[in-house]
Amino acid sequence: MAILGNLLVMVAVCWDRQLRKIKTNYFIVSLAFADLLVSVLVMPFGAIELVQDIWIYGEMFCLVRTSLDVLLTTASIFHLCCISLDRYYAICCQPLVYRNKMTPLRIALMLGGCWVIPTFISFLPIMQGWNNIGIIDLIEKRKFNQNSNSTYCVFMVNKPYAITCSVVAFYIPFLLMVLAYYRIYVTAKEHAHQIQMLQRAGASSESRPQSADQHSTHRMRTETKAAKTLCIIMGCFCLCWAPFFVTNIVDPFIDYSVPGQVWTAFLWLGYINSGLNPFLYAFLNKSFRRAFLIILCCDDERYRRPSILGQTVPCSTTTINGSTHVLRKDFLFGRDILARHWTKPVRVDPFSGTLSIRCLTVRKPVLG
Repeated sequence: MAILGNLLVMVAVCWDRQLRKIKTNYFIVSLAFADLLVSVLVMPFGAIELVQDIWIYGEMFCLVRTSLDVLLTTASIFHLCCISLDRYYAICCQPLVYRNKMTPLRIALMLGGCWVIPTFISFLPIMQGWNNIGIIDLIEKRKFNQNSNSTYCVFMVNKPYAITCSVVAFYIPFLLMVLAYYRIYVTAKEHAHQIQMLQRAGASSESRPQSADQHSTHRMRTETKAAKTLCIIMGCFCLCWAPFFVTNIVDPFIDYSVPGQVWTAFLWLGYINSGLNPFLYAFLNKSFRRAFLIILCCDDERYRRPSILGQTVPCSTTTINGSTHVLRKDFLFGRDILARHWTKPVRVDPFSGTLSIRCLTVRKPVLG
């Protein structure tokens, strides 16, 4: 599932031009590539060792496999952090600020950092043996399998490496993600309140009063949806990786007394995150789901984006916080979604004092 899900994400973005226009999707594709490599280069060898209870690929490949493990899982976490920062700038800042912050060069630098920085806590120290300093005798003792007279691929770390690796690979990204998603949630609540005000004003101007219960229900649904989405993302991330990195930073200070079975369980729990990421960051997105359906259903026309046929619809004006806004009824998309949209403040003639309104038009979509 992890391989299929991540491959679908990559193919969808490469195939769908609209998905390529969204900056966040560059991070999602790179994340999918990292998770795909985890599924192909790391997990199979770990599964073989787990089933056979022996490492048969030699000491050098053990170091390479361990380095790839640290590199790719850290890169995956870094991508999750970058996605949260990208969403923060997109939702919590003005559009101009987002365009200035998330330039193509900055996106390229962030993606490069997601892959380069992990090498300094993976291949460099592991191949140099810096993580083994002071505990080499303990590692040699634990890597020997007395039952089969063979060896395991054992990865143990000293205190300096455990602290450095855990802080860089997990705790700093985790803190940034918590702060970013908290601000996103607060902003979503503010936006829901503003939308409620505009809807009330629009209903009043059209002489179509709505009850307070309806507005409260709409606002509550908006806030609940945002809260659920953020809770799912952060909950899955913490559930998958927190046990491993808490154990990783504690074990050297308690004389490496954590059982090997616990280490294995926590490590594979982290691997599960590589299979969950496509569902959390892509499958929950309508545009991605439509692209997946088209790919899996051999370019079925039923799942293509709606074509444009049209007619104009009425619009009305309202004043909120001293600014005049144009509101218009929007089309029914699906079954029961009736949204209201508004434009920037309209122009007032400073000489005559008359209000100049240019009513916007909406074209009703027809699928197929």
